[in-house]
Amino acid sequence: MNILDTLQTLLNDSGFTGFFMDGGWKNLVMIAISCVLLYLGIVRKFEPLLLVGIAFGCLLVNISNFFVDGASSANALYHPELWSAFLDESSEYYHSYGHIMSQGGLLDILYIGVKTGLYPSLIFLGVGAMTDFGPLLANPKSLLLGAAAQLGVFLAFFGAVCLGFEGNEAASIGIIGGADGPTAIFLTSKLAPHLLGPIAIAAYSYMALIPMIQPPLMRLLTTEKERSVKMVQSRQVSKTEKILFPIIVSMFVILLLPSTAPLVGCLMLGNLWRECGVTARLSDTVQNALMNIVTVFLGISVGATTVASSFLSLQTLFIVLLGLIAFGFSTVGGLLVGKIMYKLSGGKINPLIGSAGVSAVPMAARVSQDEGKKANPSNFLLMHAMGPNVAGVIGSAIAAGFLLAVFK
Repeated sequence: MNILDTLQTLLNDSGFTGFFMDGGWKNLVMIAISCVLLYLGIVRKFEPLLLVGIAFGCLLVNISNFFVDGASSANALYHPELWSAFLDESSEYYHSYGHIMSQGGLLDILYIGVKTGLYPSLIFLGVGAMTDFGPLLANPKSLLLGAAAQLGVFLAFFGAVCLGFEGNEAASIGIIGGADGPTAIFLTSKLAPHLLGPIAIAAYSYMALIPMIQPPLMRLLTTEKERSVKMVQSRQVSKTEKILFPIIVSMFVILLLPSTAPLVGCLMLGNLWRECGVTARLSDTVQNALMNIVTVFLGISVGATTVASSFLSLQTLFIVLLGLIAFGFSTVGGLLVGKIMYKLSGGKINPLIGSAGVSAVPMAARVSQDEGKKANPSNFLLMHAMGPNVAGVIGSAIAAGFLLAVFK
């Protein structure tokens, strides 16, 4: 073989030849989108811990998709056709992880943790260890605000059905309204894995945009007088209450909805490690080392699902739009119930804390604090808003468990 033949072989085996193939422009578009997401994560700091990983996963999978059939196809990092066979009941590889392990690329193997629900559950373990349920226990009425903030989940579900999505797809789109990225990933990986890329990106983008999306709705639905209400300090919660809470919630919620066991169980176990006082080392590990490791794998794996052929579609546009509607109505649901509680309490409850009923901890609570302070500089709503905020975490997990039980 002469040098020209060698150079020709190297060129044919490279990904650059894919630029000129049918559909190659789609991969170029996805590479451009991944660069935009990297900009948003790095420069604008929009949920950078996950968005940077998702964006780079998107970049990797769409670069590797330029590889043509033949020897170089073995270098692809993610193989959608393997996962299609995995989901096809008529295939000999139906639900065969061995097939993925033997023939898959790096991102295929990492994605197994998403498909099995491992990564989202471990994220919930870390969230539980980082979360203080004291504000919720001090004011149990906060549970109502967390429940009301799931309004957008079900409205978006019906909207998706009206647009022609199947029930399982509509459920996965609706859960974006819970403003809980791991929950959205968990549910979508079970019900509609082919929609995981756009749903995950929409969920984390809207979580990052909370300071821009929620304030206009808060000012529209509340009066200056309502926003300026100063709430009295909540009672002190005992150590015994904090220890018993995760145990009781686990028993009740999992018995009611067994499908919530992975998320609720991990959330409450993490919180028990935090509060029991004898497992500080474990609590520290799941809050820091384990959380960081899982975040790395989760972000890259989710980014791998943003294959150009499935991502660039009208469906994706509908998902992004419905996700925004879901998130908006979840905020509205919390605010409206907050206004009802303001009336019933004789003006003692600031309705702004209702907007914190979405699951984005603690960003939504901080937005409530900031808006309350603008209306009354001496206002301090953060701890009061944390009650609905952590209730929203539980509420989104329960909503996901309900949808999973109905459509799986």
